[in-house]
Amino acid sequence: MSSSTLPFPDRIELTGEGLVLRDWTEADLTAMPDLFDHPDIAYWTPMVSPFDEAAARARLDRDRQMRAEGTTILLAITVDGCVPLGEVMLRRAPEGTEIGYAVGPAYRGQGLAARAVRVMAAYAFEQLGVEQVILELEAENAASVAVATKAGFSLLDLPLIEGEEKGRPYALQTWGLRPTSSSCSG
Repeated sequence: MSSSTLPFPDRIELTGEGLVLRDWTEADLTAMPDLFDHPDIAYWTPMVSPFDEAAARARLDRDRQMRAEGTTILLAITVDGCVPLGEVMLRRAPEGTEIGYAVGPAYRGQGLAARAVRVMAAYAFEQLGVEQVILELEAENAASVAVATKAGFSLLDLPLIEGEEKGRPYALQTWGLRPTSSSCSG
């Protein structure tokens, strides 16, 4: 797909659904451990644990490297453009354009993940020309299954992605979303 060769912009800010998705900054380093140093995030995601300020620095540096390589963007989920409440990711991979997310424990239950996923999917469809975005998640992760459903994704009939991370086996389902037909067709 030709979209996999397009570079990402140096700066990204996406708005919609009452959210502002923005680049992580140096000022966010102290807030990131409160968002990501949690047993649920350690269990369900590949993020390091414990997630301290050193891990935050490494994540910010890796974010900038992956964006420069054109593979991944990580954006802070905010409602005001300032205070980060979580993160949404878009990753270009051979298996497809994947979206991922994590919301800080204090901010769950507000629909932030589903809204952020929809905004990021719209960016992928409208700006990158992607034909489908995917979520890869474990069926046992009820919160992520709920996000997938609320964001309009459907479970795809694909083999499970099996592996091991942090000493535990996992089996990921693949959920997909395609753009809705536009009401502005000519």
